[in-house]
Amino acid sequence: MIEHTVTFTLKHPQNSDAEHDFLTAAGELAAIPGVCDFAIRRQISEKHPHSFGITMRFESPEAYDTYLADPIHTAFVKQRWMKDVDAFQEADFAPLDFVR
Repeated sequence: MIEHTVTFTLKHPQNSDAEHDFLTAAGELAAIPGVCDFAIRRQISEKHPHSFGITMRFESPEAYDTYLADPIHTAFVKQRWMKDVDAFQEADFAPLDFVR
């Protein structure tokens, strides 16, 4: 299992049509085969500099690699992410076998 998490801030004003359009487009990533437990959330803590987070899970490293190469994902990164995102942090986690 891999949990893919990215937090980010957009170049667009909060609650703007551009922000809404970006988040709607990001939601289409959930349709990529192998994506599980997809969620987009707004940051509510003042402790973190980013405004949003996207999380998803993959059952295997192969499913994650397939996601990364999927045309929907690559087009989103090229056409939306690179243009609309101001700052981000990405992390990929695998569970620890000894921790429940």
